[in-house]
Amino acid sequence: MIAIIKYNAGNTTSVQNTLDRLGFESTVTDDPSIILNADKVIFPGVGEAASAMNYLKEKGLDQVIKSVKQPFLGICLGLQLMCEKTEEGNTECLGIFDAAVKLFPPTEKVPHMGWNNFTEIKGKLFKGINDYDDVYFVHSYYAELNKNTTSVCNYIEAFSASLEKGNFYATQFHPEKSAGIGLQILKNFLAL
Repeated sequence: MIAIIKYNAGNTTSVQNTLDRLGFESTVTDDPSIILNADKVIFPGVGEAASAMNYLKEKGLDQVIKSVKQPFLGICLGLQLMCEKTEEGNTECLGIFDAAVKLFPPTEKVPHMGWNNFTEIKGKLFKGINDYDDVYFVHSYYAELNKNTTSVCNYIEAFSASLEKGNFYATQFHPEKSAGIGLQILKNFLAL
C-alpha cells in the first residue's frame, strides 16, 4: 500500500490516478499510523507553503514525515516543504534537505510552467532517464542547488530539479504529468 499524504494541498487525485494506472494500490490519508506502516509514501502538492505547513503541524505530520523509514517521494510543493525554509510566507519547513527555497526573480515569466529538460541526473530515481529528457514543471519557487541535488534544471537560473537524501527523494517537476519519462521515474521509485 502506498500512502499519499493529505495536507490540504492539491494534486493528490492526479497522483492517485497515475498509481492506479500503474497497478498500485494507494490511499490519501493524514493518519500517522497508515503513513508509518505504508510500503511507500508520496508527498505531492500544489498550494501555498505557510498554510500547508500549518496543517502538517496541527496534525503532527511534520514529525511523522521526519520519522518515515520507507522510501518517501515529495513532489513540487512537497519538495519545497522538505527543505529548511521557503521565501513563500517566510516559512520554516521540515529541514530534511539542507536547502533554501526562493522565489524566481521576475526577469522571465513566473511561474515556470510547462515542459523543460533537466541535466546532471544521478540517483536511484533516474534509471533509464537521460540528460536533456523533458519533464513538466509548474512552480514559482525553487530549491537552490545543494549537496542533495540529483538533477538540475535551468529557468532564469539553475535550480534543483530533484533531491535525494537517504530514503527521502523529491522532484520539483510533476512525474505524474510528465508522460513516459515521468511514469518511468515513478516506476523507479515504486521499485525501491
